[in-house]
Amino acid sequence: MASHDREYWRAPAHTASPRGFGWTATTWLIAICIAVFVIDGFLPRQWVVVASAWQGDVPSEVRRRVLDGELVTQVAKLEVDPSRAALAEQAVFALRQNSPPQLIAVNTVQSMPFLQKWLYFSTSTALYSSIPGVGTSALQLWRAIGFQFCHADLNHIVFNMIGLFFFGPIAERYLGAKRFVAFYLLCGVAGALLYLMLNFGGFVMHEVSNGRVTIPGLLLNDPDMPLIGASAGVFGVIVAAARLMPNAQVLLFFLIPMRLITLAYGLVAVAVASVLFRWSNAGGEAAHLGGAIAGWYFIRNPERLKSIFDLLGRVDPSSPHFVGKGGRHAAARGASAGEIDRILDKVRGQGIQSLTNRERETLREATRERNEGP
Repeated sequence: MASHDREYWRAPAHTASPRGFGWTATTWLIAICIAVFVIDGFLPRQWVVVASAWQGDVPSEVRRRVLDGELVTQVAKLEVDPSRAALAEQAVFALRQNSPPQLIAVNTVQSMPFLQKWLYFSTSTALYSSIPGVGTSALQLWRAIGFQFCHADLNHIVFNMIGLFFFGPIAERYLGAKRFVAFYLLCGVAGALLYLMLNFGGFVMHEVSNGRVTIPGLLLNDPDMPLIGASAGVFGVIVAAARLMPNAQVLLFFLIPMRLITLAYGLVAVAVASVLFRWSNAGGEAAHLGGAIAGWYFIRNPERLKSIFDLLGRVDPSSPHFVGKGGRHAAARGASAGEIDRILDKVRGQGIQSLTNRERETLREATRERNEGP
């Protein structure tokens, strides 16, 4: 079946709202990412610790006292402007009475845009971290959402937004705007969680074995290393689009034609290989893989997304909350809520190509009534 025969591709973009310029959810997500990137370009850059190394001669008792705050520390002033350098090293000294400051650690700091500093995700910020000379951080859970709207450079955001622009509308038309937003953000969160699990597992294994044992797939980068980008959510969207339109023709790098499902499988395969063999950007690829897994699961089980936005009001024609509010959960011809649910289940299980002409018309009328509803 050609892509234009699929209802969620051929139908008008019913996800648009009469408010907010009539933009779709995909457009809003792209606009927010671009806005964060542009605004951050005008704000002052900050130094952020991305790694820390203790001096070899520092006793474990001194380390404990420093991390517990029992021993006063002081960090060396950085002479380098964060707007002029990407990385720098900062010495950390322990201060004692009647003795000169003792060098105990060297922190590696990275120049980072102002908003990105408060939104990036890392194992340390998600769990717990105490960095010498910096202090402690723990359970900064908002970062699991915030990092999805930050990007390292122009190439990073351009490629992510291109993927979202082309494939987002396919999933959005199928899920509806609100469930699509839930789907997209959950794919990003899943990417962060998989990265967290593999990085924390690698850290624990390294500490327990004293670096003698490594397990393929576990990430060995520093727990303070930042994770940013919309890629995890975009990977989930690509996998979802491939599920909905497997035979659609796409151009890899705008040159090489291939089926969408081939592109999706290829990207997932690269992510798996990168994590297993620790290729460049293995941490980012772990997040991509987590997003792809979530995308595969939720596009097969979209009913799992219903409850997420039910508290916010009407979600879609299959929402129990919508029915409870007296919404018209039926096509104009009088189809029951159960009939709409049956048709949607059939689409999820067998694809939209399995629908009869009458079922297609019923679904189309239900969509139209939802858009025109109160």
